[in-house]
Amino acid sequence: MAYDDLEVMKVTAAGGVVRAVIDHPPINLLDLPLMLELDRLGKAVEEDAEAKVLVLSSADEQFFIAHADVNLILGLPREDRTAPNDTLGFFHAMVDRFRTMPKATIAVIEGRVRGGGSELVSSMDMRLADVDRAILGQPEVALGIIPGGSGTQRLPLLVGRARALEVMLGCGDVDAATAEQWGWVNRALPSHELHAYVDDLATRIASFPSGAIAAAKASANNALPDPVPGLCAEEWLFSRTLLDAQTIARMQLFLEIGGQTREAERDLTGLYKSFS
Repeated sequence: MAYDDLEVMKVTAAGGVVRAVIDHPPINLLDLPLMLELDRLGKAVEEDAEAKVLVLSSADEQFFIAHADVNLILGLPREDRTAPNDTLGFFHAMVDRFRTMPKATIAVIEGRVRGGGSELVSSMDMRLADVDRAILGQPEVALGIIPGGSGTQRLPLLVGRARALEVMLGCGDVDAATAEQWGWVNRALPSHELHAYVDDLATRIASFPSGAIAAAKASANNALPDPVPGLCAEEWLFSRTLLDAQTIARMQLFLEIGGQTREAERDLTGLYKSFS
């Protein structure tokens, strides 16, 4: 299986391990090009008979994925639908594939991962973080929207309802050590240990039979509720927030005062304080 046609990710495959490195300056914004390539990557790994493990990381030590592109959200259709759809839309299907594919999926988090990026890594099987550099967050409510790409469904399962609401409603950043304590990440490790640990884990998993890996993952998925109805309801509730003129104004203001620039994205909490 070839992965050499991707432009915002660098992908190598050897020994049953596919390693994908996001390289999309200046902040690894989850825009349409990155979304489309993540979708292609997920489908390719799922279909790759030789792949047993996917390791996803970033070339930027300060940003894993900043968040979804607010310009893209502003361009979404604004429909006053009366009920949720009964099938997953593009984004939900893209991130959920990393949960359902019969391969182990591991995110290596260095730097900031917020919003849609956090939803992506929360959909993967395992998350390993740099204890000094990793920062996680779901800051959507500050803009008048909700974590509409699986965050409201994934995060309560990982950290519990109360802590998930603290993250989502408070819109603050969570450091790696706290994320480990809460169960948001599997382990928070020093920089000099992180990649060695992940490489050892991925290589060890890839040495085991594919069928056993797939069966263990499928059985673990069966331990949790079917996420599709909740994800569909989340998408509908997200779409409702886009009907609010104040929400649109807040997203436009976010961009006007520096949102999606490298400097401002280092401190989103500080940026939000300037809203009022």
